[in-house]
Amino acid sequence: MSSQIRNQLLERISSGDLAPGARMPSERELSERFEVARTSVREAMQGLVSMRVVERRGNRSYVAEHLPEVVVEPSGDGKSFVAELFETRRVLELPIFEMAAERATDEERAKIAAVAARFHPSLDIGEFRRLDREFHTTVASACGNPLLIELYGKVLDQLFRSVEFFTLLSAESNQAEVARIVADSCAAHLHIAEAFSARDAAAVRSSTKHHLDAVEQSMVDDLD
Repeated sequence: MSSQIRNQLLERISSGDLAPGARMPSERELSERFEVARTSVREAMQGLVSMRVVERRGNRSYVAEHLPEVVVEPSGDGKSFVAELFETRRVLELPIFEMAAERATDEERAKIAAVAARFHPSLDIGEFRRLDREFHTTVASACGNPLLIELYGKVLDQLFRSVEFFTLLSAESNQAEVARIVADSCAAHLHIAEAFSARDAAAVRSSTKHHLDAVEQSMVDDLD
């Protein structure tokens, strides 16, 4: 039971649901959520501490954080900031995804394929954004470099939490174009996952670049 709890918490950390520096749920909360005794929760948490993905601070536990918080202030208008974030993503994401394609285990490739299979064009933008974050984080976590994974997660936080990004996606005048972006992105994620399954690192890099370029162009050029 403790192993199951540890693995579920590890998945939440890997997916970015529990970000670096975030406070872990208390033993009481986890005990009630999993309907188990606190001893099982305590063993699971100790396992995460031993793996160095969770650290103790006083009597509380936090997701381990090795890099300082990334804080970026917009240097221009909203679209300029979105373009800067996508440029940063390309610098990090392309080599990280290529590395992940070379290093991923069979289990990690299967997990990537399973997340990709949940995409469909009828997703609303809120559901799509949650799944989009999970997909990209799941891929990046297969690269095997904890510092790169953490840095990449912090950059994604800046993108997904930015007011500029939200404003473009939520504007009523943009909804038809946003629906097209969602549909195209769903297909793009499937292509990336297929390249992972084929162990084709070059195709993963190419498909990811095409995906990022297309989304950036749509958001900067086509959204109001």
